[in-house]
Amino acid sequence: MPIVVDLDVQLARHHMSVGEFAAAVGITPANVAVLKNGRAKAVRFTTLEAICRTLRCQPGDVLRWVPDDGADEG
Repeated sequence: MPIVVDLDVQLARHHMSVGEFAAAVGITPANVAVLKNGRAKAVRFTTLEAICRTLRCQPGDVLRWVPDDGADEG
């Protein structure tokens, strides 16, 4: 998957547990695991906003694009 979710980095930076984060954002710990493991197919903007508000970060601090091997980049 070319979109990588870097929640672990942000959670560590803020010394926040998955449970604390899930409660603050308003999602279940299971859904946090889905995001962290790269199994999410979509993220609502309202959820992304809550993530950024909770972590005091920008969307690009949590999500990044990594090209697939052999992908046409130009």
